[in-house]
Amino acid sequence: MKRLLTACAASLALVGTLMPQASTAQEAVRVRGTILSLDGSVLMVKSREGKDVRVDLTPDVGFAYVRTVKLDDVKPGTPLGTAAVMGPGGKLIARELHLFPADKPIPAEGHRPWDLEPGSTMTNARVSAITQATGSRELTLSYPEGQQQVIVPANIPVVETVATDRSLMKIGEYILVNGTRAADGRISAARVLISRDGVRPPQ
Repeated sequence: MKRLLTACAASLALVGTLMPQASTAQEAVRVRGTILSLDGSVLMVKSREGKDVRVDLTPDVGFAYVRTVKLDDVKPGTPLGTAAVMGPGGKLIARELHLFPADKPIPAEGHRPWDLEPGSTMTNARVSAITQATGSRELTLSYPEGQQQVIVPANIPVVETVATDRSLMKIGEYILVNGTRAADGRISAARVLISRDGVRPPQ
C-alpha cells in the first residue's frame, strides 16, 4: 500500500509539471485614440487603428494633460523625452519633444524602440548640449548608459505634461494610455495623457 501511495504521488507530481501553467506575465501596452465613453473605471477608446478598445482604469491611475511650450524653453540641463526616427545622415530626427518636471527623476530614463511609427525610438534623457543649425537644432541627450544626437526640426510639437484629474476625460478627447495587457487580453491603464484646447499628446 505504501508503495502504491508513493507511486500515485509521483504520478500526480509529474502530471502537474506537464500541465500548462496559467501565465501571469503582463506586457506594456499603449493605446492612442479618442474617448468613446467612461463608465466608472471602464474606459472605451476608438483607437487610431479604428478599433473599439476597452481599458480598465486602476485605482491609482494618474491623469495629465499636455500644453504647448516653446522650443526656446529647451536648454542644457532640461529633462525631456523624444520620439524620433533615424534620418538619412545617421542621426535621429525628432518627431516631438515632451518636457519632464525639472524637480523629479526622469521616468524610464534611457533609449529604446517605440511604436509611434515604424522604426521609431524613444529617448528619455537630459539635454547636455545644444547646437544651432539652419532650420533646426541638434540636441545631445545624455543618460546613464550613453547618449544620442537628435536633430530637432523647427515645426515639431513641443509640449509639457500637467497633472490633472479625470474631469478632463470627456467624450471626443484624444488620449494616450500607458498600461499593461494581462494574459487574458485585458488592458489596465496606469497613466492617461489627455488632449486639452486642441493640444494632443504627440508621442
